[in-house]
Amino acid sequence: MKKLTVLGATGSIGVSTLDVVARHPDRFEIVALTGNSRVEVLYEQCLRHRPRYAVVGREEDAASLTTRLREAGLATEMLAGPAALEFVAALPEVDAVMAAIVGAAGLQPTLAAVHAGKQVLLANKEALVMAGHLFMAEVEAHGAVLLPIDSEHNAVFQSLPADYAGQPARAGVSKILLTASGGPFRDVPLERLKSVTPEEACAHPNWSMGRKISVDSATMMNKGLEVIEAHWLFGVAAEQIEVVVHPQSVIHSLVQYVDGSVLAELGNPDMRTPIAHALAWPERIDSGVAPLDLPAIARLDFEQPDFARFPCLALAYRALAAGGDAAAVLNAANEVAVEAFLAGRLPYLGISEVIAATLDAMPVEEMPDLAAILAADAQARAIASEMLLRYER
Repeated sequence: MKKLTVLGATGSIGVSTLDVVARHPDRFEIVALTGNSRVEVLYEQCLRHRPRYAVVGREEDAASLTTRLREAGLATEMLAGPAALEFVAALPEVDAVMAAIVGAAGLQPTLAAVHAGKQVLLANKEALVMAGHLFMAEVEAHGAVLLPIDSEHNAVFQSLPADYAGQPARAGVSKILLTASGGPFRDVPLERLKSVTPEEACAHPNWSMGRKISVDSATMMNKGLEVIEAHWLFGVAAEQIEVVVHPQSVIHSLVQYVDGSVLAELGNPDMRTPIAHALAWPERIDSGVAPLDLPAIARLDFEQPDFARFPCLALAYRALAAGGDAAAVLNAANEVAVEAFLAGRLPYLGISEVIAATLDAMPVEEMPDLAAILAADAQARAIASEMLLRYER
């Protein structure tokens, strides 16, 4: 029986994780769930999975849920705040931690799981974007096992040799190709992007995701963050990571080898597939996802990304090339800009403009420790917030 903590249980990845877990009650036990502000969803999850601990963002929500859970006959201990997230991520009885808190907020609890030597199922790409070299060093130092959950990185993981160990030259890997759907605006006239609404940006054609990630997919910042993540996960240089637009989202990513071979992982666009793969690794279990019907799909298309249409992707490559704290600055500015866009305070095209201006305003600094990373993150958020003022006048 594998015992699990699910960080970000009420988000799309967390919900999909619990769906897979529920299909295999003989294999998995939920020890802790976290849900920040989605209290009602977390309450229902606690009723079904009966965790020992549950964590929310606010003390008052924890008190309210405690009362309701006691009335329902559950002994789940309610906790609140960032320290509680780190606590449940490092519980001695937990074998694996699903790290699915979106954004920079997921960095420290994910690191807590790493420091405890857990098997970490990494859906929080920002942990590697913000602190890649430190994060990977901590994984090695504490004997943690890192399994990627992003469909693209999970596909790469499945297409690499079992003994890869971050050594592309030894494995004969020449390139990693990350596929991207192109999102809802792949064919929209560029002039039309000036008037894009949050609802339109969140209407992804293939994947069901949270609002922030959906916007990142529309701008292709999500793919840019995945390029940075792939650099740290697989030990490949930026020039060895190529993004390919693939509208059908059937091929999730590919690995090109020096002998001319290209290995790919295919499947229906459903996050339960990579989640099930990581939960049971190195075994395979039913994910609840329908098998791929290639004749029904009939065709697979590919094209190069248009950097004029997707400037956020170019900004991510710029940050990776710059090194130091540039990726942390990129991520922080993006979070501020996307939040403003979703709140109606920033036009869609303003997202990339705010990010670029923030990168321009902050000289690249080295990141010797977590404190330096968090300081760069805070400074970038402050600068990006100031940049928003030009759109609000």
